[in-house]
Amino acid sequence: MTSPGVTIDISHLSKTFGGFNAVNDLSFTVQPGRVTGFLGPNGAGKTTTLRALLGLVTPSSGSATFDGTAYRDLRAPLTTVGAALEASSFHPGRSARHHLEIYAQAAGIPTARAREALALVGMEGFMDKRVGGYSLGMRQRLGLAFALLGDPRVLVLDEPVNGLDPEGIKWIRNLLRGLAAEGRTILISSHLLSEVQQTVDDVVIISKGELVHTGTLADLDAGDELSVVVDSPDRPALARALGEAGFTFTEMRSGFVVTGVEPSDVGHAAFVGGIELHALHRRESGLEDRFLSLVGGGDVA
Repeated sequence: MTSPGVTIDISHLSKTFGGFNAVNDLSFTVQPGRVTGFLGPNGAGKTTTLRALLGLVTPSSGSATFDGTAYRDLRAPLTTVGAALEASSFHPGRSARHHLEIYAQAAGIPTARAREALALVGMEGFMDKRVGGYSLGMRQRLGLAFALLGDPRVLVLDEPVNGLDPEGIKWIRNLLRGLAAEGRTILISSHLLSEVQQTVDDVVIISKGELVHTGTLADLDAGDELSVVVDSPDRPALARALGEAGFTFTEMRSGFVVTGVEPSDVGHAAFVGGIELHALHRRESGLEDRFLSLVGGGDVA
């Protein structure tokens, strides 16, 4: 079993590219034994932050460390931190096994670990095929196998579910949660909360290079107010009835969203007004709405 994970510390990190502030005074921590989602719209600064953490770019100010040690100063980086930032950085003419054996030899890791890592990600039947014929999902798995090559204490993954089908997303969810249960530190980025909300314990949300929320996923969900979706063929009459009942509501494409009430309350108001309804239900979790409100409704598609 691997050694326990280490804490990732991002402290007042800033990075400027030609006058553009990609990351601005960003601070947060990632704890061992948990899966942390690093979230934000495309262009929010997530990849720049991860690249600074892995020593691939130099911060303009601040620091990004593993228990206080910069990546470049780690004694055994591959066995401390496993990272996958790109799914297409492998030579198309080589097999997956060949790639990982080369990396293992360079890091002083037994080459047999290459097969073990590929088996961990479900690629036993493809390890001797050329990478050039892989789908995006298979490349994602190969990137994860590389990240696991050193049996690391920390995993840093950029958009790890991109290109995976629903079965693949479920598989990686179970894998990451299992690794966290072993005490490892898991940090995964995504521009969609819906992709990772069943995987993560904690969330760090940034927008335009700045921190907008950090805490548990439950904390993010706790702010949701009870709400109901209701609709009618006669929306003007329904709006009048909702107003007369003293409800707070907003109109959306799917109907009216009424806050702070139960479906039975809304149904009664419609009944009193003699209004036909063709939709009345409690609104599903507003996590995605909460996420969008925090990032300013940025492009998360």
